[in-house]
Amino acid sequence: MAQLIFLIILIGGGWMLYKKFIKDAERLSQRSRQHEKERRTGAVGTLEKDPVTGEYRVKRDEE
Repeated sequence: MAQLIFLIILIGGGWMLYKKFIKDAERLSQRSRQHEKERRTGAVGTLEKDPVTGEYRVKRDEE
C-alpha cells in the first residue's frame, strides 16, 4: 500500500513538473517571437494602453 501511495505522489509530481515546463517554454517562445518582431521593425518596446488612465506606456517583460 505504501508503494502505491508513493507511486501516485511520484507520478503527480512528475505531471506537475511537466506542466510547469510546458508553460515556461510557451512563455519563452512568446517572448522570443515578440523580441524578433521588435528587432525586425526597429522598435524599442511595445506600447500598451492603461485602461484606467488611458495613457500609453512601454510594456514590461514580466507582464
